[in-house]
Amino acid sequence: VIVRDTGMGFDLNKTSDIFDSFFTTKQDGMGLGLSISRSIVEAHGGQLTAKLNTNGGATFTMSLPVEKEVSHARK
Repeated sequence: VIVRDTGMGFDLNKTSDIFDSFFTTKQDGMGLGLSISRSIVEAHGGQLTAKLNTNGGATFTMSLPVEKEVSHARK
């Protein structure tokens, strides 16, 4: 899943910080949204990453592993 926006983005030097608990760039932010999101994704074996767009804004990418189908047929 890819989410791309055209907002202000984030400070390139803070890329690793944006997923830390209580780190926020908003005056009234709690700094929990990206931290919780990454924890949930990683708990399911996936990854959540962020990068700045060249034309402004940021792109967040979430990937989850594909689980192999389990056969329930009895032999």
